[in-house]
Amino acid sequence: MAVTGCTKCIKYMLFFFNFIFWLAGGVILGVALWLRHDNQTSSLLVLKFEGHQAPGTFYISVYILIAVGAVMMFVGFLGCYGAIQESQCLLGTFFFFLVVFFACEVAAGIWGYTNRNTIAKELINFYDSAYNKAFDASSPSKESAVKILEVFHTTLDCCGKGDDSPLFAQIASSVCPQKSAESVRQSQSCHVRMIELFSEKLYLIGLASLVVAVIMIFEMIFTMVLCCGIRNTPVY
Repeated sequence: MAVTGCTKCIKYMLFFFNFIFWLAGGVILGVALWLRHDNQTSSLLVLKFEGHQAPGTFYISVYILIAVGAVMMFVGFLGCYGAIQESQCLLGTFFFFLVVFFACEVAAGIWGYTNRNTIAKELINFYDSAYNKAFDASSPSKESAVKILEVFHTTLDCCGKGDDSPLFAQIASSVCPQKSAESVRQSQSCHVRMIELFSEKLYLIGLASLVVAVIMIFEMIFTMVLCCGIRNTPVY
């Protein structure tokens, strides 16, 4: 039994879209691994201060993305094989995975949108905690706080919060390496740099999710049409 006419065209279109879907899964997996091991984010999120680890909410979305990429590659292969074999069972399984996957992606997108500012805010609070202790002469954590600030300032090429006190200007050279007094005043706020850093990366994740969602919609349509065509094809 083999489909003919327009249904045959749908079969190869579905195979093509599934191949693109499989490739997209590989790209997403690669991007997720890059985000996980990116020097800027890794340098900041491994920091510890007073027994508290830097907030790792960002890594939650990255780990989800790694799982998504791996599942996409498996589902894409299943769809390619099912289309070529014209198997209703495989195509039905593939369609089920697509629906579940699409629902999960929508839920993840809603979660990501509602928490889009949380990641930067948590890291800003972590930075501010070290910032306040660095200028507290009576704090036993003063030295470790200064080292935390040095990592932030070096990694993000920033200095201070943007509304720094005269006291900060006096010791800025110790917490902002390789910056003169003039360049310290002109440096970008670390608050702004942290917001920019995670906004760029979340934008990349959102763009990848949108592309995948569009591909999945086309695949669901083609899968239903192909299943109907296979069911209606006469058996000789």
